[in-house]
Amino acid sequence: MEVTLPQMLEARERRATLQQELLRAHGLPLVCFTMNIAGPLKDTPLIRRGFEAGCAQLEEALHQSRIQIVEQRRITEPTGCEAYYVVREKGQRVKALCARIEDASPLGRLFDMDVLNEKGDQLRREQVGGDARNCIVCGAPGRGCASRRLHTVEQLQQATRRILSDHFQEEDRHRIASLALQSLLDEVCVTPKPGLVDRANSGSHRDMDIFTFTASAAALAPYLDRCVALGQQTRQQQPEDTFAALRRAGIQAEREMFRATRGINTHKGAIFTMGTLCGAVGRLWSAPQPCREPEPILAMCAQMTRQAVEEDFAAMRASGEEKTVGQRLYLRHGLTGIRGEVASGLPSVSQIGLPALRRALEAGKSRNDAAAITLLYLIAGVTDTNMIARGGPEKADRARAGVQELLEKDPLPDIQTICRLDQDFIRQNLSPGGCADLLAVTLFLDSWCTLP
Repeated sequence: MEVTLPQMLEARERRATLQQELLRAHGLPLVCFTMNIAGPLKDTPLIRRGFEAGCAQLEEALHQSRIQIVEQRRITEPTGCEAYYVVREKGQRVKALCARIEDASPLGRLFDMDVLNEKGDQLRREQVGGDARNCIVCGAPGRGCASRRLHTVEQLQQATRRILSDHFQEEDRHRIASLALQSLLDEVCVTPKPGLVDRANSGSHRDMDIFTFTASAAALAPYLDRCVALGQQTRQQQPEDTFAALRRAGIQAEREMFRATRGINTHKGAIFTMGTLCGAVGRLWSAPQPCREPEPILAMCAQMTRQAVEEDFAAMRASGEEKTVGQRLYLRHGLTGIRGEVASGLPSVSQIGLPALRRALEAGKSRNDAAAITLLYLIAGVTDTNMIARGGPEKADRARAGVQELLEKDPLPDIQTICRLDQDFIRQNLSPGGCADLLAVTLFLDSWCTLP
């Protein structure tokens, strides 16, 4: 809601009264943090997110500087958010710290971190070697633009929205990509995993180990960031356009993977699944509040890929060629593999992976053990084309049925039981690589959707 000048004057008086109350109570320096927002609209979801980011930066800086917060208060009003920190430290040092935060990034230009010493005197930036702050519209130093009112309120508001949006677009992109990379690394580190590379052994594989996977994952880090960016940049276009851009990026990512692994296919499936997922999260991104609900994210994956996947399968039927394992399994058995899974919105993740992981975590299992158990549920519930390619349909079906029977007897099997299953899969040369990709997606969504 828009606020009036009398409301702003009343809020200023209330702030001064609270400042004096805190100073009398403690006799220590005080930080009063507000947002520098032009115009009558002082509190929106985007502005509030900027305020929360400022509080987090200030609290982290105080913690890193070993400055004790004696009392802290937050107030949320239509006139704007306010935060008060009584600190046990010399006011000059605290003011210098606040000035560094304000100067550290464009977002800091919107922070107004007033510092009062124990006597109630407001300290100035110039007293701690700080420079005059620049205009958010034209970048001119000092208060000249404001005092002469060179820019309209609308121009100031547009600049404020741009600073906030640009900051969170970049910050969220890096966080999403980082969690995606972490999920790929976590997946390979989960131990034991029947037939798969983990910290204990290389499973049914002779040409790779855990270090092959970590090298591959590291090589894919720029790709994951790029996928989020493509989603953000094309979110006003059709979903199919986003996926077309992701596919082009994925081709280059495969080259990077093979370069890092010296020709070994470690993450080809994950390039498709995790890249699509990152693109979907990017498409659904908004600066005030990124989407952190699994359902719309997975639905977006389906919207982005469905048309392209249908065209791929139509081309396979038309050509009748069986040059790849995927083509052979589709043409002979009608198995659509991970492409069909993603085009359907990854139902194995929403209906099997996430529920299994959360049940195990709620039961007190560690993240490693919960993920290992989740993999078993995926193996039991998913037709994994990697299993069929290595062992044939009958052997794959028997193995899956065996895991189903195990889970029916013990819904949360212990690690020793999973280790025995691992050895059984290795003897049979079975490797549920498709389920491993689904586990990585599950781990990512759980992490991203439960962020504080």
